[in-house]
Amino acid sequence: MDQLLHSPLHDRHVALGAKLAPFGGWEMPLAYAGTVEEHHAVRNGVGVFDVSHLGKGRVSGRRAREFVNASLTNDLGRLEEGEAQYTLCCDESGGVVDDLIAYLHNDEDVFLIPNAANTAEVVTRLAAAAPAGIEVTDLHRTLAVLAVQGPRSVEVLDALGLPSGGDYMSFTPAEWNGAPVVVCRSGYTGERGYELLPRWDDAGALWDALLEAGAVPCGLGARDTLRTEMGYPLHGQDLSQEISPVQARLGWAVGWDKPHFWGRDALLAEREAGPRRRLWGLVARERAIPRHDMVVHSSHGIPEGVVTSGTFSPTLKKGIALALLDRGVAEGDVVSVDVRGRPAPMQVVKPPFVEAKTR
Repeated sequence: MDQLLHSPLHDRHVALGAKLAPFGGWEMPLAYAGTVEEHHAVRNGVGVFDVSHLGKGRVSGRRAREFVNASLTNDLGRLEEGEAQYTLCCDESGGVVDDLIAYLHNDEDVFLIPNAANTAEVVTRLAAAAPAGIEVTDLHRTLAVLAVQGPRSVEVLDALGLPSGGDYMSFTPAEWNGAPVVVCRSGYTGERGYELLPRWDDAGALWDALLEAGAVPCGLGARDTLRTEMGYPLHGQDLSQEISPVQARLGWAVGWDKPHFWGRDALLAEREAGPRRRLWGLVARERAIPRHDMVVHSSHGIPEGVVTSGTFSPTLKKGIALALLDRGVAEGDVVSVDVRGRPAPMQVVKPPFVEAKTR
């Protein structure tokens, strides 16, 4: 097994007594005090996540924006400088190689944040397709990423003198203690929050200051329960090269009117024909926690799909799931999930499971 990579905050996580676990080739904190406690800290106060395992890449050079726009799904042409966008890197079959965030600095500079395990693949695909004059650079361990999330996140940033205004998905290059840091109004929890991008070696001091200002350290366990409550997909489970944006209800992240992007023809054909399956939410009607890969049956016992992500919702105090279900399933239907050999009734709903407060 390859040795796991460590974030620049690894020693701090160990000192805080974090439970560590492998994720995307990295050893990252799963929890500190406990997943449920950290989940509530974000919903009701403010938490901070070390997500420095996320990838970082830069596409630079003449007409860089135009090149990225002709490659990834969303319409980068709609953005103003200083805005970020959720987008997808698809293959020619319409499958999702990765989902990522694109930061538009200017027409010659687009910064990308892919998922940890897919960074090299995204960079390789872009570099292979890039015309002369455009450079694609992997900056995976040059910058860190700290996600400050929750209704009190503004207070924490204000305490550090960092910019806390701006519209959702806008970003601001700033300084903290004389060092550069990019502040983006974004996150993966459904709460108002920010993602801070300091230099790798500056991350420790910034983390310490965030904790001193009142942010609760949170691990990837709470990050997963928070994003599942919002219906946000996780690549490798709810999205993959076998699960298209059409199936995953991510058509809003596709610039359908663009003349070019990877996978365009396949996705247009699937949208026209209608997907054979679609991502739905499930809410348990009794005590049961659905988990990844559990089979979903109709009320008549016919297999209708599979759970892609499942967990206990600390907010709703119920089991919830995202599931890929056959096209005949509709909102309001009651299905049955095979939970360790026991059929558990669950209601089909449209995510999110709780109200988003990002804006």
